[in-house]
Amino acid sequence: MKFVLVRHGATEWSLSGRHTGRTDLPLLAQGRSQAESARPLVQAITAGCDAVALSSSPLIRAQETASIIVGAGKFDVDDRLREFDYGAYEGLTTPEIKAMVPDWTLWDGCPGGESMHHVVARVDAFLRDARARDVQVTVVFAHGHLLRILAARALDQPGSLGRHLALDTGSVSEIEDLRDGPAITRWNNCGR
Repeated sequence: MKFVLVRHGATEWSLSGRHTGRTDLPLLAQGRSQAESARPLVQAITAGCDAVALSSSPLIRAQETASIIVGAGKFDVDDRLREFDYGAYEGLTTPEIKAMVPDWTLWDGCPGGESMHHVVARVDAFLRDARARDVQVTVVFAHGHLLRILAARALDQPGSLGRHLALDTGSVSEIEDLRDGPAITRWNNCGR
C-alpha cells in the first residue's frame, strides 16, 4: 500500500501565512501552476497501478488541485480530509496568535476549534478505511497540517510528529508500506 499526499496549491492566505481551516478559498494562479507542475509526478507514481483510490478534502482549494492533476469528478470527496479547524485563530498568522498567547503551538489545539485528538480521530478513520480498500495506491488531496498529521499516523507515530514534517503548497509526498513497515519514500517534492 502506498499513500501519495498532495498539498493543495497556493491561496491568498497560504501566501500570507494565515491559518486557513474552514475558510473556503480558491487557488491563485500560482496555486494552479503548482498543481500543473505536480501532475506529471502523480501520474508517474500511479502509472501501471491497477487499483488507485483518489480522495480529496471537500474544500475548494483541494478539489481544484485534484481536478487539475487527475481531472474533475475523478476523485471521491471525504469530509475527514478537511483541514484542522482553527476556531478563534482562523485567518490569523502565528505571530498574531503568539502576541496574544506567547507559548501557543497549533499542536496544543485552538479555542473554539479542534484539538489534535479530534484531527487524529478523523485521520485514523480515513487511514483504516483506505487500508481496507483493495487498492495499491491512495492519492490524498488535502491541506498542510492535516497531511502532516496523516503522515505521522500512517507511519504509526503520534500525530504530534507532524510538527516536524513541513509541507509546501503544491507538494507531493509518499508513504509506502515496505518490508519493515511504513516509510517515507518521498517528501515535499515540489517539482519546480
